[in-house]
Amino acid sequence: MGNVESSAYQRRLARVPPADQTKIETSFDSLTRNTSKKCVELKAFQDSIGNSLPSSMSQRIFHGIQTVNITGKAPTSSPEITREQFVVFIIDVLRGTAEEKSAIIMPMISADHNEQVTGQQIQQFLEDLIGATVHVLHHKNMLSGWSLENTRDCNSGIHTLATQLMSQIKDPSGRHPVDAPELSSFSRTVIEDWLYKDPMISTLLRVVVTLGFSILPHNVEHQRDVSSLVPRCRRGKVSSFISLMDLPTIMYLNSHLPSEMQHKWRLLFSTQVHGESFSQLCGHLVDQGPSLLLLRDSGGFIFGAFASQNWEVKPQFQGDNRCFLFTVSPHLEIFTHTGYNDHYMYLNHSQQTMPNGLGLGGQHDYFGLWIDSNFGKGHSRAKPRCTTYNSPQLSSTEEFSLSSMEVWGLGDLSEELQTKNKKSILDADPEAQALLEMTGRTRQSEGLRDNDDET
Repeated sequence: MGNVESSAYQRRLARVPPADQTKIETSFDSLTRNTSKKCVELKAFQDSIGNSLPSSMSQRIFHGIQTVNITGKAPTSSPEITREQFVVFIIDVLRGTAEEKSAIIMPMISADHNEQVTGQQIQQFLEDLIGATVHVLHHKNMLSGWSLENTRDCNSGIHTLATQLMSQIKDPSGRHPVDAPELSSFSRTVIEDWLYKDPMISTLLRVVVTLGFSILPHNVEHQRDVSSLVPRCRRGKVSSFISLMDLPTIMYLNSHLPSEMQHKWRLLFSTQVHGESFSQLCGHLVDQGPSLLLLRDSGGFIFGAFASQNWEVKPQFQGDNRCFLFTVSPHLEIFTHTGYNDHYMYLNHSQQTMPNGLGLGGQHDYFGLWIDSNFGKGHSRAKPRCTTYNSPQLSSTEEFSLSSMEVWGLGDLSEELQTKNKKSILDADPEAQALLEMTGRTRQSEGLRDNDDET
């Protein structure tokens, strides 16, 4: 190894602890199955990986490794990859700058060594990357209680998430590739800027590489990557429940939640399980901490909201600027606060002078998202945009009929809420319980005491 090569190689090694250096180098030996062999060809590379990764993704990774230039000289074409190229690739995936990552991702997008890549090539790369992430998490039994059977169609979700991530790219003229993917063309500089601004692509690549090659499985940063994408699913004793979300949507939404809420989702309410009742919704929602709400309307649109604080029944707005609205289908997008007002969350019932229902954003009678206390009806009056979240109309029609709904509690309950939930409000207030019974409603607190440790 020459001085230039040695210097570049050593600079990369200096970014990881000695123990990790050894593990990365050893993982190359497992690919060659021969510690004395310095190079490996594509077929042997893929045969060694086996079923850990889809062949389309392992081939893309091979192309990325193949173009790693350690010497600084003009690159030469070779059908093999070297140990040094492999190590530098892995370290750049784990610890590289946006500039370094763009250098290895460009040939992963297109193996033609072109200076430009098209929107179509980027879309296909993203679909392969997202599909490989789901594949490797499933292969390694790391879906944390989620399953392909209990979620929406994954293939549709892969395409939708890829389109969303691609929409974040803009060429110097400001044009998005989703507008004309077959005509758009993007340089490495544009790809570098994209990687810098949207960290999810790097997270997905790290998960695919570390799990696909079984590199540093117990590394804290690696475990944090996985937990940021896939929360532990806790749905109590419900076995037949099928979520409104697919796995790519779960990964996308979870990655946008505050870090302290990403590790666990608890199913609080579902119309499949608890029926269509506003009192049931409130009973399973109140005093359960931050939550994620998902709705499907009669037109097939799926949308929802992240409520960053505990819900309380009161005639005032609540919450903070971490709340957001989002759409899942027909497209995936998140809408965050504008700073225009603080109308983040609203929950009220049994009032004669104030609106009764659940709402987020906008203002009374013109919410970005509203579910009426007469359960089954709602609106998304946001023309042209919701003032609080800058969101458009989320539903298929401004006034919508609710087809199904689910609510997830996020993270762990605070000690205060745990104590409060040991004795429900209805247990403490016999008059409130009697009132519900007189009106024919069920106890709102039923189901709150499910075993949280069961999937």
